[in-house]
Amino acid sequence: MSSVKLFSGTTSLYLAERIASAYGKPLGSVALKRFSDGEISVHFDESIRGAEVYIIQSTIPPSDNIMEMLLMVDACRRASAAYVTIVVPYFGYARQDRKDRPRVPIAAKLVANLFQAAGADRLITCDLHAGQIQGFFDFPVDHLDGAAIFVPYLRSLNIENLIFASPDVGGVARTRSFSKYLNAELVVCDKHRKKANEIAGMQLIGDVKDANVVLIDDLIDTGGTISKAAQMIMDKGAKSVRAIATHPVLSGNAYETIENSVLEELVVTDTIPLKGTSSKIKVLTVADLFAKAIRKLQDNESISSLFVV
Repeated sequence: MSSVKLFSGTTSLYLAERIASAYGKPLGSVALKRFSDGEISVHFDESIRGAEVYIIQSTIPPSDNIMEMLLMVDACRRASAAYVTIVVPYFGYARQDRKDRPRVPIAAKLVANLFQAAGADRLITCDLHAGQIQGFFDFPVDHLDGAAIFVPYLRSLNIENLIFASPDVGGVARTRSFSKYLNAELVVCDKHRKKANEIAGMQLIGDVKDANVVLIDDLIDTGGTISKAAQMIMDKGAKSVRAIATHPVLSGNAYETIENSVLEELVVTDTIPLKGTSSKIKVLTVADLFAKAIRKLQDNESISSLFVV
């Protein structure tokens, strides 16, 4: 039986250590260095011949994180690893998953092609921006559901008169799964944009009067959409609004925006390291979820049990 070896890129080392601890195996040793011009150099400090290798790295900006992952995969292949699985808690460039106007790339497909060309055999990720991105890969994709982390937390709060809200029409399916798990109603914030990160208008579809509302999204970037949706929901008579977003991108003035919003709290995971602080942000870890997925893959067991919350 092949040995299992876990390695981490530089950006996700904090999370990889938690995953390795939950799995019960220390991280392998890999040297990631740079030449004076910034070019990345990768060297595995131990033999990986015949091993089943798991490389853990979220592909957050800068794009060097993607390049680092590609070089690690290529090094594994050239060092005769038996099987290479990339563990990408946050899959970057997923928002560019289609041609929504002329003369633009489909970046998510390009990144998928790069991973495949490098020699990856499998992808484990969580809450892709669009589920159909799984079809961009010609190898197996294990798409974990962040609800397995968030639903137990919400149950522990015992929220009365609970209603879930989607911040846009595209997130209705994700929000509906939460409403099903907790037997609650859902409403939709219908928005339209003039350009990226700038909302032109928003309206609420549904009744939230006297309800405690939870907004559901896969990621939060500038915080503008969530904050505006929360304010609109409160203006419609809700008692409270909190938000859940798996991936805390939180760019620009996001921390200030969240802190000054009407949100009671913003619950995120550690797929991306926080760059700032806010009294309203609570972080839950995905380490156990990914460790269980790796364990089940190694034992040739179904991972479907990880979706039962």
